[in-house]
Amino acid sequence: IFCRFGRDRMDSHRIVEVRMGSIAEEVGMEKDDLLLTINGTEIVDVIDYIEWMESEELEVLIRKANGEEWEIEIEKEPGEDLGLKFEYDLMDKQRCCRNKCIFCFVDQLPEGMRDSLSYKDDDWRLSFLVGNYITLTNLSERDVERIVGKHIGPLYVSVHTTNPGLRRKMLNNRFAGDALRYLYRMADAGIRMHTQIVLCPGWNDGAELDRTLKDLWRLRHSVQSTAVVPVGLTGHRENLAALEPFRPDEAAKVIDQVEGWQKKFRREWENGFVYAADEFYVLAGKEFPPYEDYDEFPQLENGVGLTVQFRREFDEAMEDRKDAVARSGHVSGKRTVLTGKSAYGILHDMVQKANRLFGLDVSVMAVENRFFGTSVTVAGLVTGGDLIRAVKGKDLGDKILIPDTMLRKGQDVFLDDVTVPQLAEEAGIPVVSVPVRGEDFLKALLE
Repeated sequence: IFCRFGRDRMDSHRIVEVRMGSIAEEVGMEKDDLLLTINGTEIVDVIDYIEWMESEELEVLIRKANGEEWEIEIEKEPGEDLGLKFEYDLMDKQRCCRNKCIFCFVDQLPEGMRDSLSYKDDDWRLSFLVGNYITLTNLSERDVERIVGKHIGPLYVSVHTTNPGLRRKMLNNRFAGDALRYLYRMADAGIRMHTQIVLCPGWNDGAELDRTLKDLWRLRHSVQSTAVVPVGLTGHRENLAALEPFRPDEAAKVIDQVEGWQKKFRREWENGFVYAADEFYVLAGKEFPPYEDYDEFPQLENGVGLTVQFRREFDEAMEDRKDAVARSGHVSGKRTVLTGKSAYGILHDMVQKANRLFGLDVSVMAVENRFFGTSVTVAGLVTGGDLIRAVKGKDLGDKILIPDTMLRKGQDVFLDDVTVPQLAEEAGIPVVSVPVRGEDFLKALLE
């Protein structure tokens, strides 16, 4: 991982791959060529490159490996890519986080984790491209000018608090309070943003949460939604700020506070604007809001409404398939679903419905998280080692199902580098990862 804090610019971009059959291959571009300019303009980063790809006519200046410079004229369809892969995906070195947040999950990882898990990203371009949250402390005036000038959005912003002094303390960065000016400046320019508040008991909750929600509400023409999520604490907090997890009664108070604001916002605006994370409802033992209250689920990736959407999809899939399964007379064998403690009750209820309706023999097992600490209960942070400990010596049927959120994206590797085949070998039965979508979950139960 390559990271930078400075504002030095790259004046060329090394090509590491030319896609076969692409425009770039057709015009003679090759691996190790350097892209210098497009239409006479230097390329700052991938944002500029993406923008140029909307053009129909390009003059591309490249430097060949032997030092020759070629100016290539290209005509193409708007949005058509040249077929190039560059040394850096962002066509620039990635921006690292400058903060030492009191709640930072990376700082709570056990020793020996691979570098990619310990990397702290805080790059606005990844916020736009893939939805990563940024703190604004890594922005420069020039960055903001580009964002505003190109009207780039939506961006995803970790606000946490709009109290400048408190924000400086929570992020352990003396510039963190001043960085809020970028939030207001982008809002004035109409840049669409989604925001999050990581709530820490005794820090930014209570009256401070009220203040933050009032301030963000004033920016509602730009800020599209706000998620309130509980601080996640592992068992590896040596020499870190004193923080406690939310108790059930405290979680219930947060829900009441958020839903109170949400009702006010609904009366004045087109949606609820602020949403409490699913973890609060699980911890408090309270019923989730109706499906419609999530307003098209703008904070789904933040764990807001995921449970409600998942259950709706599952129920609809059961309704769609019940007649077909009944006609086929098919009954799958015994199998076990492994999950974290938070999701156990929810999945248990869903599986019992399917067992009754389809005559299945499926059970759900909650796996204790010893790797990060028993206070970590979400399924996405259950490791392969903890799964192996949980399954040893148990009769789990003919198949194990796990949510794919336990794995690195697109791979069969858990956070502790244990692989799915290793888990299957230890369990003595196949292990299948299932996307967290209701229809896919039911299909996995029935197959």
